[in-house]
Amino acid sequence: MSYIILVIGFILLIKGADWFVDGASSIAKSLKIPSLIIGLTIVAFGTSAPEAAVSITGAFAGANDITVGNVVGSNIFNLLVVVGVAAFICPLNVKRSIIAKEFPFAIMGAFVLIVLGYDSKYHNYPDNVLTRADGIMLLVLLGIFMYYLIELALTARKNGTDEEEEIKTYSMPKSIGLCLVGIVGIVLGGDWVVDAASDIAITFGMSQSMVGLTIVAVGTSLPELVTSIVAARKGESDIALGNVIGSNIFNIFFVLGISSFIHEITINNAVFFDMFIMLAASFITYGFAASKRKINKPEGAFLVLLYVAYMAFVIWKG
Repeated sequence: MSYIILVIGFILLIKGADWFVDGASSIAKSLKIPSLIIGLTIVAFGTSAPEAAVSITGAFAGANDITVGNVVGSNIFNLLVVVGVAAFICPLNVKRSIIAKEFPFAIMGAFVLIVLGYDSKYHNYPDNVLTRADGIMLLVLLGIFMYYLIELALTARKNGTDEEEEIKTYSMPKSIGLCLVGIVGIVLGGDWVVDAASDIAITFGMSQSMVGLTIVAVGTSLPELVTSIVAARKGESDIALGNVIGSNIFNIFFVLGISSFIHEITINNAVFFDMFIMLAASFITYGFAASKRKINKPEGAFLVLLYVAYMAFVIWKG
């Protein structure tokens, strides 16, 4: 029964995120909010909504390992599989701003998470903990990033460089309805995924952190994978890569920020290994992007193979 609930939960998460993005994008378009803000905020937040639902639900339930493992595992999956598959389908051209600003901010997020997790022992905590103060700090950093995005969008609009995106619009009542139904699907799906994943972990003797890093992380990253594959097939490199970078930033600063503010999160020492893998994956993907401002097919295949090797090690270790 747990497997059925897990599958239904994932379906609700994915469809909920899809409906939420459609509804929110339609509202933003109707209100004439610049398309750049729509792409960098609503789409990134929407595809990160499953991670948010699972991790926040996990925080309320005290399932700390699933909360942190889900975010770390999802970010690794995004960097290696989502970017890798998208680049293999169609080489990704990378803009200077992504190399100079957005991607470094995502790398900083991975580094900050490691530091905040490790510094607990200097504040008389018996374990490694993301405290409420850490959560506030992460949310402040998210606010800084959002301010940068708004400034970027307004500058683009002022200079007339903002490109119109083909966003399907609905009536305002239908748009609001899609948002509400999407949120319900995300929250309910997140609750079911956490419960089912925990039951499966107990049945097979798996640790919560391993379930979070594997089953839950891959499942909640499906919206990013689908979005980036579709974007790559349409030749929209900015959307394909920007979706991953934006989602990774939201996962660390928003998801873990809110989760640790709700309930202090104890971090399993074993998860720090995966955090360093996330940081290494960030540098490797950034190196490919910055070398020739393009991630080509061989590099995409290499990223996917790295993930396969990582998963093999996680399963062997677990």
